[in-house]
Amino acid sequence: MPDIRNSTIMVVDDNPENLKLLQMMLQAQAYRVVTFPGGALALQAAEKYPPDLILLDINMPEMDGFEVCRRLKAAAALKDIPVLFLSALDGSADKVEAFAVGGQDYVTKPFQIEELQARVSTHLKMRKMQQEMQKHNLHLRELVEEQVREISDSQLATILALSKLSECRDEETGHHIERTRAFCEILAAAMRSNARDAGVIDDAFIEQIGRAAPLHDVGKVGIPDAILLKPGPLTPDEFKIMKTHTTIGADALKTVADRYPKNYFLNMGVCIARSHHERWDGTGYPDGLVSEAIPLAARIMTMADVYDALRSRRPYKEPFSHEQACRIILEGDSRIRPEHFDPMVLEAFKSVEAEFNRVRQQLADDEQ
Repeated sequence: MPDIRNSTIMVVDDNPENLKLLQMMLQAQAYRVVTFPGGALALQAAEKYPPDLILLDINMPEMDGFEVCRRLKAAAALKDIPVLFLSALDGSADKVEAFAVGGQDYVTKPFQIEELQARVSTHLKMRKMQQEMQKHNLHLRELVEEQVREISDSQLATILALSKLSECRDEETGHHIERTRAFCEILAAAMRSNARDAGVIDDAFIEQIGRAAPLHDVGKVGIPDAILLKPGPLTPDEFKIMKTHTTIGADALKTVADRYPKNYFLNMGVCIARSHHERWDGTGYPDGLVSEAIPLAARIMTMADVYDALRSRRPYKEPFSHEQACRIILEGDSRIRPEHFDPMVLEAFKSVEAEFNRVRQQLADDEQ
């Protein structure tokens, strides 16, 4: 059983004789006792030094016991303190109201000392057990959160390693995975305040798009080296094969997602892998999706991927500067047009393009 010695009991009563009697009785049981002749003073003291139990009279001037109890229960730091009403009122209506405002017990004056001592002891033990249970639950929650963090970190490390397997076979070397992941998080954070996506983009979305973004090109592990590593332009047939990296990656992820249909990360990974080459105007692949039929995470990934591709060296081109990449995205060139992007993503990019440049400089490849 919990040790209730030295528990603090607050006694609130406008009758000095009652206060003295209760103080002597409770101190004899090794309790620490603080007494107050009115509710206002008691509330102020409780806010500074919350007691373990409150004995509360009902009939008091200025503020009766019912109102004192209401205010106690309305305060987050005080609402769990047990309140025992002590009153000469013995009507059933008074007792009902006492419990209605949050009281845990009701003792009618004049009371038997042994009975009151027993009730005080019982409620203190219950309070101590409740506090110990809260501490235990908090400790368990911290342990669970620590385990979840460890699992999440290990999952993310595995995801990055898997993504690197596909990246190391491609011309996209260096920090492409890390950069596009950061770009996605930056764009999503910038978009969460717009009216269209206000109910969709939240902290969980931003966290998960950062985890799922590295999977966007995982399907390239299924593309033959002769096509994936070809230094020159692809023929139409070769490009047709190259485009299948979207479905290869999505299908592989979907086999896992089907086993865990409620897994937010896996479902987002499937969408990103399959649809990050779709275009807002319907000219993308593999499904030719138009506007909002394209998953939001994939629309964000599209911008991240295009910007990083423009800033990176390729066998067929030199890396563009930040200013050149922004001009191409916002004004267009022979391959990239503003209408390829979700207008909201485009607006978000305008507002955070300086952050994109900062990330690109921090995670620059040797070529830069």
